[in-house]
Amino acid sequence: MATEIRVPTLGESVSEATVGTWFKKVGDAIKADEPILELETDKVTIEVPAPTAGTLSEIVAQAGETVGLGALLGQIAEGAGAAAAAPAPAEKKSEPAAAAPAAQPAAAAAPQAASSMPPAPAAAKLLAENNLSADQIDGSGKRGQVLKGDVLAAVAKGISAPAAAEPAKVQARAPATAEDAVREERVKMTRLRQTIARRLKDAQNTAAMLTTYNEVDMSAVMSLRNKYKDIFEKKHGVKLGFMGFFTKAVTHALKELPAVNAEIDGTDIIYKNYCHVGVAVGTEKGLVVPIVRDADQMSIAEIEKEIGRLGKAARDGALSMADMQGGTFTISNGGVYGSLMSSPILNAPQSGILGMHKIQDRPVAIGGQVVIRPMMYLALSYDHRIVDGKEAVTFLVRVKESLEDPERLVLDL
Repeated sequence: MATEIRVPTLGESVSEATVGTWFKKVGDAIKADEPILELETDKVTIEVPAPTAGTLSEIVAQAGETVGLGALLGQIAEGAGAAAAAPAPAEKKSEPAAAAPAAQPAAAAAPQAASSMPPAPAAAKLLAENNLSADQIDGSGKRGQVLKGDVLAAVAKGISAPAAAEPAKVQARAPATAEDAVREERVKMTRLRQTIARRLKDAQNTAAMLTTYNEVDMSAVMSLRNKYKDIFEKKHGVKLGFMGFFTKAVTHALKELPAVNAEIDGTDIIYKNYCHVGVAVGTEKGLVVPIVRDADQMSIAEIEKEIGRLGKAARDGALSMADMQGGTFTISNGGVYGSLMSSPILNAPQSGILGMHKIQDRPVAIGGQVVIRPMMYLALSYDHRIVDGKEAVTFLVRVKESLEDPERLVLDL
């Protein structure tokens, strides 16, 4: 008896995923709860564990295919002997050619089955957007239904609209010369990268985005960190970094200026009486923003522990949907890559994002004297539809004041 491997619940508002890598191949022995493949969603990569022990007898959904909730991915047969039976259908291919005509009627019937089901709603939308017909595409769904993944695959392969619509076709890029073409590599964007691209562009198109800048003298924070980092790590089991100070400074400023912590919903403004701070983390697969929940109620030590946990989970590809949802404000640290100044893009529907940058010794005037101090540029991008310039500037000044006098964070000033 075979056990089915199906797409698990992917999280709130996520209805489909792309099959990533299969860790096993047909015939491999599998242990119960052992990861056997990964699924890429719009937000995270999820490993699918084996529901039971046995042998992988069939892979239904191949890498790159789009699958919905509950879709069949493969099957696991009981016992090691089941794998030997799996290749049996393939042996029929070696039968005499006289048997081949018998298979032709079934193959010919496939296109007829495809017409018995209308395209899936998401597929129908993509077909209309690309001036394509369902008749041009082989459906992979039940009874040959055309799914969204089928349309995306067809577009990627270069299937074009009928001749009547050909004049409206827009070429994505100019053709490369033969000399350059052999030195190029075309790689399909991952679902995560497509989502990042779409969300960032949507944020630019939707919000009235503006960025204001300031700089902070990091002397006090660096001195405090150097003084207590060893004791801090020994007591709390985590290193004392800068993110704890910045996150705490941000939560103080958000309480004073709630518009920066709000979002627009139609013609309403939703003010959040809590601070779920997103911390942007760069991974091999792209930028993800896990959430430090209720950061305003946490100590610097608790914040550092949670950031450490989320950062490790992000790099290991083990973030859950819960780790990624519900943020009210985001902090992005480009300084770890050497960025001196940049304008971060909003993480919609949030109304504010703080950009941290490289700490660099620079000459500054203090008390009429030019001195060298470790300085950092700060950038706050905000949605000008609900955040006024005065509020944005004041927010950044409050963050600056907290960092230049970190005792204010301890005394809640």
